[in-house]
Amino acid sequence: MEKGKITFKGQVTIPKKIRDALALKDGDSVIFTVEGDHAILNPMKKKSLLDFYGAFPATRPYPGIEGIREEVHKKEQSVLPGRALDEKGLHRFSINTSIESMVSRY
Repeated sequence: MEKGKITFKGQVTIPKKIRDALALKDGDSVIFTVEGDHAILNPMKKKSLLDFYGAFPATRPYPGIEGIREEVHKKEQSVLPGRALDEKGLHRFSINTSIESMVSRY
């Protein structure tokens, strides 16, 4: 059993043995729970994004990176005709297509 002290501001210093046992670091948060005439201190650990993996069910199967690229490319072609991918997979603007579309307007 360790002893702590409450300051006039209501702050409590958690003894080093307790901090070490609970792996508490500077800036960590704790939760105080009152049960009867005593309080329980529980560390509130930060969770990484990986801790939430699988928390929500997938609404559709993952199509893979190539499937996503194809879907994006199809949407871009329907919105911006005249844009195409070059040999590196980057978008390029076809000037000829653009000029032809401008000339056909007049």
